[in-house]
Amino acid sequence: MWYYAQNSQPVGPISLDDLASRIRSGQVTPDTLVFTTGMTQWQAARDTPQLSVFFSAAAAPPAPMPIAAPPPIGQKAFELTYRIVGEDVQFVEVELDPGEAAVAEAGGLMYMTSGVQMDTVFGDGSQQQSGGIMGALMGAGKRLLTGESLFTTVFSNPTSSLQKVAFAAPYPGRILPMDLKSLGGELICQKDSFLAAAKGISIGIAFQKKIGVGLFGGEGFIMQRLTGDGLAFVHAGGMIESFDLKAGETLRVDTGCLVALTPSVQYDVQFVGKVKTAFFGGEGLFFAVVTGPGRVWLQSLPLSRMADRIMKAAPGLARGGKEEGSVLGGLGNLLDGDN
Repeated sequence: MWYYAQNSQPVGPISLDDLASRIRSGQVTPDTLVFTTGMTQWQAARDTPQLSVFFSAAAAPPAPMPIAAPPPIGQKAFELTYRIVGEDVQFVEVELDPGEAAVAEAGGLMYMTSGVQMDTVFGDGSQQQSGGIMGALMGAGKRLLTGESLFTTVFSNPTSSLQKVAFAAPYPGRILPMDLKSLGGELICQKDSFLAAAKGISIGIAFQKKIGVGLFGGEGFIMQRLTGDGLAFVHAGGMIESFDLKAGETLRVDTGCLVALTPSVQYDVQFVGKVKTAFFGGEGLFFAVVTGPGRVWLQSLPLSRMADRIMKAAPGLARGGKEEGSVLGGLGNLLDGDN
């Protein structure tokens, strides 16, 4: 049992828990004299081993919750730390500091730690920050035109500790980390290639101006346009090769193999030149022509090509299928360029 001095008069006996409560309330101060069994004289509470711990806890200010450092002035996207795991079928693990967030396409999640909060937002999330409800509607409409879902998943870290979230590639290939800030703030890519990005990256559409590109370019009039100043992760099939084209330098590419390009690159389609080659060469009627200056990324295994091989090899689909038996189906395969 304990006693303490108040106005030169002893107060007690009281329990240690009761005395600790009075210390926390300020009724007993560090200079208050106290006494308990085993002591030979009254002494200041701060000098008593059993009580000094209560004064240390009361004096220590609460530790501030760490938050993610804000982006540099003028920058909207978070700066993410990541690692890409695997060779042929990869996934990317993103570290989220307290307060950070990433966006991803629905169905891309592989795993996340317990502190990550997952929310579904309308559009890509970036328009909601600046344009209100109309900005969100415009962003969602753009995603719908590219064949994507109206909604995007946001993974945020509301805790005070480091959290992790990982996104897996949908088919064999490579994941490319694209630093949009170093690429001039914009990247044009095929509509199915986007995997994830730092929150603040805008996912829009890029219309091809030439009708030939729209009809025979493999990806149609509409491709994805990623804009911002942070990291975006793009997935492509098979192996990846990039080319830095000089001004006026051209490269002819199978239409399905084009993954991404910088906005300065001109993109057009071109007839193969010979009817015999077009119909019997197995490469389709058209190929893409990209002209510098700028950078282009190519993939060795387009998803459409892989799906075509699977369809042909699947029992019951390779023979007797309505698509293969029709004139339009065969013509469509020739135009697509993936035979």
